[in-house]
Amino acid sequence: MKALILAAGYATRLYPLTIGMPKPLLPIKDKPIINYTVEQLEKMAELDEIYVVTNHRFYKNFKTWASDYGCKKKITIVNDKTLTNEERLGAIGDIELVIKETKIDDDLVIVAGDNLFAFNLLDFVNFSRKYSPNCSVALHDINSLEEAKKFGIVTIDNDNKILHFTEKPAKPESTLVAICVYYFPKNKLSMVSKYLEQSKHSDAPGNYISWLVKKENVYGFTFNEEWYDIGDKHTYESIKDSYKGRQI
Repeated sequence: MKALILAAGYATRLYPLTIGMPKPLLPIKDKPIINYTVEQLEKMAELDEIYVVTNHRFYKNFKTWASDYGCKKKITIVNDKTLTNEERLGAIGDIELVIKETKIDDDLVIVAGDNLFAFNLLDFVNFSRKYSPNCSVALHDINSLEEAKKFGIVTIDNDNKILHFTEKPAKPESTLVAICVYYFPKNKLSMVSKYLEQSKHSDAPGNYISWLVKKENVYGFTFNEEWYDIGDKHTYESIKDSYKGRQI
């Protein structure tokens, strides 16, 4: 099993904090945001490599971070070669790049580099394995229809199958949010390229999941623990000194 951390964005909404520092390396309490995810990944016995995809501007930042971290798993930093926000590949474009460039032929766990969550990532993987060879997505109920308009919203059945997925709906059907934590079995990795061939949307990962749900079964792992999508300065400033994370 492999893991991919998406860290190729330019985080313009957090300027000036992210002019010279990628968002996943901003500190939350005593360590970078990305460390909270890596600490969970390195405890997974089956996982043998962690890929971090970033852009050319922040490539050296991540190389230095990986060297200093001293992870128990192999960390490979992938440079998507972009230099500005305007030329970015988008999350799905970066996923396709890593799959092709590194020739991944294993099950793949994908996590956004700015995701902070307190659920056990291994529980998510074990859940996903029950529904393999289908893809799975982590879900969180934010209990606010107004806030739900900012995210990808899903409805699920009693077997955790996703029935509908709508990216940033004007009138949300539910408050169940799909966060950027995915499990793609190796036999489904080729679907990413098929999506990009048929669609012009290479950025929001939710657009891919919405497309995938219409073609085959996708399952949702619902968690109740803390979760933050660090999309702006207000969210970052409100938790940077208080977040506890998962105690592992």
